[in-house]
Amino acid sequence: MFYHLLKYVLLGPLLRVLFRPRIEGVERVPAEGAAIVAGNHLSFSDHFLMPAVLRRRITFLAKREYFTGPGLKGRLTAAFFRSAGQIPVDRSGRAAGQAAIEEGLGVLRRGELLGIYPEGTRSHDGRLYKGRVGVAVLALRAGVPVVPCAMVGTFEIQPPGRRLPRPGRVTIRFGEPLDFSRFAGLAEERVVLRAVTDEIMQAILRLSGQEYVDLYAPEAKAAQARKHGGGAAGPA
Repeated sequence: MFYHLLKYVLLGPLLRVLFRPRIEGVERVPAEGAAIVAGNHLSFSDHFLMPAVLRRRITFLAKREYFTGPGLKGRLTAAFFRSAGQIPVDRSGRAAGQAAIEEGLGVLRRGELLGIYPEGTRSHDGRLYKGRVGVAVLALRAGVPVVPCAMVGTFEIQPPGRRLPRPGRVTIRFGEPLDFSRFAGLAEERVVLRAVTDEIMQAILRLSGQEYVDLYAPEAKAAQARKHGGGAAGPA
């Protein structure tokens, strides 16, 4: 109930006024049945803008840190994400990653939409980074289509490190659903998972027009920090 209150009464109308989102291809998101929506991740605002324009409810895998922050702000953030039905993801290791996969599969088995950011974190510089294979594992194990999505302009309104977004125009584009049924039964094959993930990232790239970097975002951020003498490259 809180999810629908946010979308239709509290947050959704405000987002439409502040950011006047252009919405392209939303009809490509299946009207029913399980599917994954895989998008680029440029801003904290992405968590709210994409759900606001979708006709169906979508559940995101959200990083665990959103649920464990200290102080009043941390408690409010955690309460917000839990009330909106989002799932905390522990990114600390292989076992934690498997738990996230199982949570995501639970959403898909209920015939719902699952949102995921294959990059695993927000882009620190607006470029598109190499995707993690978890999205491929979910798609192949659940046997569901993947709808690529591109957020355009959200980095400019709220780049990492900016507390509040500035008003501006954003575009949200959805691509044609990607069917990976030809890889059924191959969810344990690393080469297949990499190929599926790369196909998803290329579809996102075509929609977003970003520069692509064939590195994982944390690796690129660490390299940037080393280049600048060990200085921080900005928050994830």
